[in-house]
Amino acid sequence: MGAVKTKRMPRAVREQQMLDAAVRTFGQRGYTAASMDDIAELAGVSKPLVYLYLNSKDDLFATCVRREATALVAAVRAGVRTGPPADRQLWDGLLAFFTHTAEHPDGWSVLHLHARTHGEVFAAEVTAMRAEIVAFVTHLIGDAARAAHHDPDLPDHDVAGLAEALVGAAESLATWANATPGVTARQAAATLMNFAWAGLGDLMAGRAWSPPPV
Repeated sequence: MGAVKTKRMPRAVREQQMLDAAVRTFGQRGYTAASMDDIAELAGVSKPLVYLYLNSKDDLFATCVRREATALVAAVRAGVRTGPPADRQLWDGLLAFFTHTAEHPDGWSVLHLHARTHGEVFAAEVTAMRAEIVAFVTHLIGDAARAAHHDPDLPDHDVAGLAEALVGAAESLATWANATPGVTARQAAATLMNFAWAGLGDLMAGRAWSPPPV
């Protein structure tokens, strides 16, 4: 096989092209099975160029983890507007989360499956991302949780626990939704919204929370 020919382009653009290829490869094959040759071929560049731009395989994977984590947090934050009722803010946050993970399934696999299990350094990156999301959700659902429980004095640690539970459920549901044909981001968000907002009792009694009109 001859050398890969590359077109001259700005470094930043070329680097993002390589990262896109790396996320796709790591997401679909995992860290161990992914090779720098595969990543270079998918990016349309030579392997030496990948090493020149992004150093080692570990450095490349760490960069992918950080990029995908930053993008996910930004997407959730951008999806929530201040002003609407508490249930609408929670809905908007969940919908933003599931929309992003559905649109970037390889990035989600890198974060939720591969980075957690490959090594302590990578797991720490995901832990930091998760802590940021939990902190944001804790703030986001504080009023929602108190309203749902009709308790204006609901302790902060209870709100934090609800946030942890909600984020954990969202993570698992996102992985399931991406692996299940026909499940949309909106359906996944509505499923979790019913569980979190309406409560199991209301849900079982047929009093399900309904998403706002499109």
